[in-house]
Amino acid sequence: MVRHELGKWNLDELAKNPNRAIIDKKLARIESDSKRFEKIKKSLNPKVSSGKFLKLLHDVENIVEKSSVIGGYASLRYSENTQSDEATALLTRISKFGSDIENRLLFFDLWWKRQVDEKNAKRLIKSAGQFSEYLRFKRLLAKYSLSEPEEKIINTLDVTGASALVKLYDKITNAYVYAVTVDGKKRIMNREQLTTLVRSKKAKTREAAYKSLFSKYGENKGVTGEIYQNIVLNWRDEGIEMRGFSSPIMIRNISNNIDNETTKTLLNVCKKNSKIFQKYFLQKAKLLGMRKLRRYDLYAPSKSKIKEKNYSYDKSVKLVLESLAKFSPVLSDYANNVFKKKHVDSIIRPGKTVGAFCSTPSPKITPYVLVNFTGKSRDVFTLAHEIGHAIHSISASGKSILVSDASLPLAETASTFSEMLLYDKLSETVTKNEKKIMLSEKIDDFYATIGRQSFFTLFEIEAHKQIANSTTVDEISRTYLRNLNEQFGNSVKVSDDFGIEWSCIPHFHHAPFYCYAYAFGNLLALSLFQRYKKEGKSFVPTYIEILSAGGTKKTEKLLRESGIDITKPKFWQDGFDYIQDQVKELSKLN
Repeated sequence: MVRHELGKWNLDELAKNPNRAIIDKKLARIESDSKRFEKIKKSLNPKVSSGKFLKLLHDVENIVEKSSVIGGYASLRYSENTQSDEATALLTRISKFGSDIENRLLFFDLWWKRQVDEKNAKRLIKSAGQFSEYLRFKRLLAKYSLSEPEEKIINTLDVTGASALVKLYDKITNAYVYAVTVDGKKRIMNREQLTTLVRSKKAKTREAAYKSLFSKYGENKGVTGEIYQNIVLNWRDEGIEMRGFSSPIMIRNISNNIDNETTKTLLNVCKKNSKIFQKYFLQKAKLLGMRKLRRYDLYAPSKSKIKEKNYSYDKSVKLVLESLAKFSPVLSDYANNVFKKKHVDSIIRPGKTVGAFCSTPSPKITPYVLVNFTGKSRDVFTLAHEIGHAIHSISASGKSILVSDASLPLAETASTFSEMLLYDKLSETVTKNEKKIMLSEKIDDFYATIGRQSFFTLFEIEAHKQIANSTTVDEISRTYLRNLNEQFGNSVKVSDDFGIEWSCIPHFHHAPFYCYAYAFGNLLALSLFQRYKKEGKSFVPTYIEILSAGGTKKTEKLLRESGIDITKPKFWQDGFDYIQDQVKELSKLN
């Protein structure tokens, strides 16, 4: 039987034994293809035949794919070690090159958006097969597009503008080390190691971990705060002032191909149901033998004589694969392939990017997964989560790179569903006491991925308004504190030092308004999982069909075809009703 060991990923599928000369050659080929494609610019005609138009789309697809592969290589090299000057230089170079290529292809994009009349557009969309939604979506974006010279300027400046600010934020914060006293001993940790301490059984350790984190970010709030404000202003200047979006969140909604009203409905239902989590936190305080939780205690493990389980990496991988196999051997095989090809970077080391992610530079290449594995049960679920993303990508691997990625909110569905399959498997073999602990941890996760993420988005809406009207870091922190107090009510005591927590959240910097996708994906996964429990194996083809669609259909339409209406509050409320049932079940076990 294969034994899975901690280690680094193998990037050979992206670039084998790359040196400067090999990378130069790859870039030269992409540039040559781009120049060749540019020659069609003068002959473009809205009356182009369907066959010729599809040929042009495939030419674009080829260039985008090659560019994405080399870009993926540079990005993953950088993630391996964000402190490497060589990796940083390569990423900067490839980012600039990618921007140049994007500019070369821009004329075709703008021609389709602006110069093709509605009659011919409908004709070409009708015969475009898997590209139909992609082309329809491009037309939707037309009203927010600028002239070709303006778009080129934005693409070019982004490399040294917003993208550079994000990279600077990462470089600064990933270099942080944290001094924290644990059991009377002073220890130096990275962020990933520190984060494990907020789940310590000792209240003093949890508090010390948070204070160490906030102290470091507080010391540097002038720099990181300035970075964040400029990212927000850039987002606003380009999206609202130049392109004409009506609000900062609309920029994300349109890029997600989600209607504004759908997002508004989701956030309203999430806000309305904050009391479910408040009831849980009051209950958790009793579990911990406390009168009231402090925010430091939010992720505290339940008081129990049962020692928290530690999992070997090998055991963790096998649990994930087995839980998937029970649902669908096909999806389990997809997941197994990621490990077989050594496309997982699992070991913690200095300079490696924190957190976890899944990257798919090309649908033709097995996805890459990064985790920072410490052996906690939470790490097993993180592994299941990221492998879920990989499964989603592999399911849609038959689609073109132009349409293989699902919209962002839908992209969180497979990852969450995989976590629930793992939870289902583990809960079968546990005692009542162990189930109580697992259930508590699961509700913790529901809060973290639904309640917390939706309030993150509500904070961003306010912060973007605030920054547009000129503000300070301290004022942003006060806004964040108000947000925390609203979501917790009287169930949790929030100390003032949590005001700076917003500056610790990479998503706010990397991708404004990304966070609601987690709430969306988790609530959708709850709905799908409930259907699976009711329908059994007959549900599997429906699920795989949703995953394999990639980005070929608008989210509302794709889900409607599977009997799910995300425009109605009831759908989102059903997810919260399930969480409420879990809170009640925990109460009975108590």
